[in-house]
Amino acid sequence: ELMTGYTMLRNGGVGNGGQPWVLRWSSRIRLTWLSFTLFIILVFFPLIAHYYLTTIDDADDAGKRIFGPRTGNELCEVKHVQDLCRIRESVSEELLQLEAKRQELNSEIAKLNLKIEACKKSIENAKQDLLQLKNVISQTEHSYKELMAQNQPKLSLPIRLLPDKDDATFPLPKSNRNCRLHNCFDYSRCPLTSGFPVYVYNSDDYPFGSSLDPLIKQAFEATVRTNVYVTENANIACVYIILVGEMQEPVMPKPTELEQQLHSLPYWRTDGHNHLIINLSRKSETQNFIYNISTGRAMIAQSTFYDVQYRPGFDIVVSPLVHAMSEPNFLEIPPQVPVKRKYLFSFQGEKIESLRSSLQEVRSFEEEIEGNAPADYDDRIITTLKAVQDSKLDFVLVEFTCKNQPKASLPTEWALCGERDDRLELLKLSTFALIITPGDTHLVISAGCAMRLFEALEVGAIPVILGEQVQLPYNDVIRWNEAALIIPKPRITEVHFLLRSISDNDLLAMRRQGRFLWETYFSTSDNVFSTVLAIIRTRIQIPAAPIREEAAVEIPHRSGKAAGTDPNMADNGDLDLGPVETEPPYASPKYLRNFTLTAMDIYRNWNSAPGPFHLFPYTPFDPVLPSEAKFLGSGTGFRPIGGGAGGSGKEFQAALGGNVPREQFTVVMLTYEREEVLMNSLERLNGLPYLNKVVVVWNSPKLPSEDLLWPDIGVPIMVVRTEKNSLNNRFLPWDEIETEAILSIDDDAHLRHDEIMFGFRVWREARDRIVGFPGRYHAWDIPHQSWLYNSNYSCELSMVLTGAAFFHKYYAYLYSYVMPQAIRDMVDEYINCEDIAMNFLVSHLTRKPPIKVTSRWTFRCPGCPQALSHDDSHFHERHKCINFFVKVYGYMPLLYTQFRVDSVLFKTRLPHDKTKCFKFI
Repeated sequence: ELMTGYTMLRNGGVGNGGQPWVLRWSSRIRLTWLSFTLFIILVFFPLIAHYYLTTIDDADDAGKRIFGPRTGNELCEVKHVQDLCRIRESVSEELLQLEAKRQELNSEIAKLNLKIEACKKSIENAKQDLLQLKNVISQTEHSYKELMAQNQPKLSLPIRLLPDKDDATFPLPKSNRNCRLHNCFDYSRCPLTSGFPVYVYNSDDYPFGSSLDPLIKQAFEATVRTNVYVTENANIACVYIILVGEMQEPVMPKPTELEQQLHSLPYWRTDGHNHLIINLSRKSETQNFIYNISTGRAMIAQSTFYDVQYRPGFDIVVSPLVHAMSEPNFLEIPPQVPVKRKYLFSFQGEKIESLRSSLQEVRSFEEEIEGNAPADYDDRIITTLKAVQDSKLDFVLVEFTCKNQPKASLPTEWALCGERDDRLELLKLSTFALIITPGDTHLVISAGCAMRLFEALEVGAIPVILGEQVQLPYNDVIRWNEAALIIPKPRITEVHFLLRSISDNDLLAMRRQGRFLWETYFSTSDNVFSTVLAIIRTRIQIPAAPIREEAAVEIPHRSGKAAGTDPNMADNGDLDLGPVETEPPYASPKYLRNFTLTAMDIYRNWNSAPGPFHLFPYTPFDPVLPSEAKFLGSGTGFRPIGGGAGGSGKEFQAALGGNVPREQFTVVMLTYEREEVLMNSLERLNGLPYLNKVVVVWNSPKLPSEDLLWPDIGVPIMVVRTEKNSLNNRFLPWDEIETEAILSIDDDAHLRHDEIMFGFRVWREARDRIVGFPGRYHAWDIPHQSWLYNSNYSCELSMVLTGAAFFHKYYAYLYSYVMPQAIRDMVDEYINCEDIAMNFLVSHLTRKPPIKVTSRWTFRCPGCPQALSHDDSHFHERHKCINFFVKVYGYMPLLYTQFRVDSVLFKTRLPHDKTKCFKFI
């Protein structure tokens, strides 16, 4: 047992394997004591030391301080510290000196940095100036080479040679029937520089003047007074004109008396050369009383001719003068749509005399008629047309017997039935109007046929002329196959099939062309007389007289204010807009193509898409070469040779490119009492390349402020005063506009220079169209059956607003002088819609939609005062304008387009060392 207890005690505890509890307890006591001792040492000893150190220096005896701070003097008293003090002072002084030098050097460095930045800016400016000089030199060299290549010196107009009072006689032709211009016209009286002077005899000075129809004579005299070619000096005249008809039946002189009176005219000169005898007809029964009169070498213009009397290329077939003293009401003319009308075709007429009963009279009337009588197809025509009417395949109306007394007519001619108003009502319901020529083939045209043609064109019934031998009015300069169907009489059985086979598009094109011919050459006495003169002038190849320009009355203003730089205008990225012209502004060239255009482009000028070209010698846009320019501003032409620099990158940007190498444009800005907005807009034009001048149309009766200082933008600013406040003033052809290209822009339009330049480049490739930025479109309102104006974002457009658009100056003449006055009156009434009217006009003439450039839809400057377009009634008025313009034109001329124009390399990935043509975001 003792061994067992000893063993347990030795193993450290009671029981098997446990330690004695005494040993465990003693070890715990040692660890506790050790921890407590370390705590006392680490905590209380630092506290005691801190207390001692902080209180020992508080003793009264300063000499006993050990740890307290000492003054400098006390330290210096210490011998081994004095050297250290001196060193510290010297080092401190040197540090102060170094700090001063450092600050001085920093200021010098800042000044040098400023000088470096200024030098860099000067270098950049010098590089830019050098680049501009290089571009100007290159452009000048190119112009010089072009002039040398043309080898065409600038020519001045030759001195005009006046004709002798007594003209030298030249051989007579064998017969008056053989008269042509080369043997019956004296060209020496009509030099190219003469201006085509025309002398008109006063009919009241001669006995036959009392027999003239009063309305005809009054209308003719009113037209003569306003014509630009008429002169009172008979000694310099090129052509002499005498009016001899329409004669009134009871007082009509005998043929021998009239012949004697004509030969006694003071400038008849024995044979009447360079004379024009005009016999106008206001009625269908006008007689051909000149038939038995010897007219010598005089030209004849009338509506009735026999083949033995008519001299092609010398005489002129004119249209009847229906509206003698009244202007046609365009609102009463039926619209050109719908294309198909109630009747497929119609005809009303009665034949007074048959062919065979009248041939004997004609033979005795003129013995020169030879040959057998032609076959009379009128019976076959009557049978065929009645069969078509009875078949009821289509609604047709043919009547060969008048309900009332038919009008008087020539032998073998189909007389008109009823009154004019009744005939027009029938034609308004007819798609085609049949015109049967006289059975006598020797009667090439009659007043009755001309009257039927006039009425058909007036109301939009497409003429179908049976008889290919007919000579239609102005047939040597008008392509009648574009407005009428001329069918030989033997094809009468095929007429029905032919009329049914014509498509709606062709029908509308023919109706539109017929409407153009009627408005331009038939409708008024002024149109008839101007057309007759234009035919003679074109035959003898004399350029037309310059059309009238609007004289600009300048408002004096002070300039000199330095134009600032708008950061939005200058932010063109890495785009080089081209050289800013350092030479004075230059106008579009003139007097280069008048003669060739008059001599070569006769048919093209008279038969282009609708346009009043009897007032102009030619169109300014060649349909074959549309990119070549022809300037009409002063009745002149321009067709340069050469081309653009081409390529891409800087070669393209440094030159204007295109097909006209040297060209500028004029900004026309309309404004009304917004001086601050106007000045800001003018300043934004500073530095704009290829800008010729700025014409500010001051539309307010109140003059600008006297103390207003206008900006100096590097080009002339012409402030034009207007007679009245009218939006039509925007499109007046001001004489100060010397360029073909016009940029019409509102005074609150906000366009970047790169956008304007890109629009100018695009216009140079499409000179006959409006090229601009804000697009709009028209839409058909089905519930109300009317047209609507829409400015919403859309995938197609039909108009480009002229508040920011390029167009040719040619359209300014047409808008101001030729477009129907009713349209301009409505623009003045609503003070709205002038941009819509211009889009209607251009689309009507060209049959092309406008061109939109860039993706911008609005262009108003931020913060500018509200314009008229923000009024609630603005859109309602524009709806009314569109529908009114459609009535005037007779159809909707606007055309849709679904694309806009961007540059060739737009969004094209190029190497970093290349530059794109133009870049837009």
